[in-house]
Amino acid sequence: MQLFLISGLSGSGKSIALKMLEDSGYYCVDNLPADLLTTLVEHLQHAGYSSIAVSIDVRSANSVQRLPHLVQQIKQQDIDVHLLFLNAQTDTLVKRFSETRRLHPLSDGVRTLPECVSYERELLAEISDIGHHIDTTELNSNALRAWIKQFIKLDRARLTLLFESFGYKHGIPLDADLVFDVRCLPNPHYNPVLQPLTGRDAAVIEFLNNTPEVQDMFADIRNFVERWLPNFVADNRSYLTVAIGCTGGQHRSVYFAEKLARHFEQQQQVLVRHRELSQ
Repeated sequence: MQLFLISGLSGSGKSIALKMLEDSGYYCVDNLPADLLTTLVEHLQHAGYSSIAVSIDVRSANSVQRLPHLVQQIKQQDIDVHLLFLNAQTDTLVKRFSETRRLHPLSDGVRTLPECVSYERELLAEISDIGHHIDTTELNSNALRAWIKQFIKLDRARLTLLFESFGYKHGIPLDADLVFDVRCLPNPHYNPVLQPLTGRDAAVIEFLNNTPEVQDMFADIRNFVERWLPNFVADNRSYLTVAIGCTGGQHRSVYFAEKLARHFEQQQQVLVRHRELSQ
């Protein structure tokens, strides 16, 4: 049996994620109290279900904090368990709730909306440590569906090395484990011919390939990741997200993420995400 758990901050896209899994053939359960998880898994296993997706979050009240312990119990039954944790910046979550006029599940008439989000982060802190993170701050629904579709196709017995480009003017991704800043390098944005292109385009690639500082920076980042990757593998990590940032997330960071992915895909399971190109 394969069990996907969906958790994260309210308003971060959990419903979209669960619907994506349902469309992919998973039997889905939303808003399950955490204490019922083992009972549900046993029942569905006996009923012959092989692919299950369950959403558990702060609507489960205090029982949600027992989720890490429950996950370990279920894993001991030789069930393939993976947790996807969705997150977003506080101002984005506040905006989403304000636009839909929905009440936050922790609203009590006393806390403000930002205070509810902050409290929710505290309640979910231990859960976020055991899951694969996706920062949905700058993602639209279609991009989130595409990223989840990639996620469920992975060989979860191996570490996944994820290279993510981003623009600093939109904030650092919340799901990053390692962050490298390439803003000090020559910027194709100031070349009128290259400005409308991205780091995937041949002209931009040629420009950056012929810039010595760019190649020196690439070698340093590549060597750092190669040096420390075995330690992350030895620590039983399932995912390692390496974020590369430039000013707008269009040229230099995209170039680096693509080039690093091509280098490491010969030895690791690799994903590439371009946050600012996914809108």
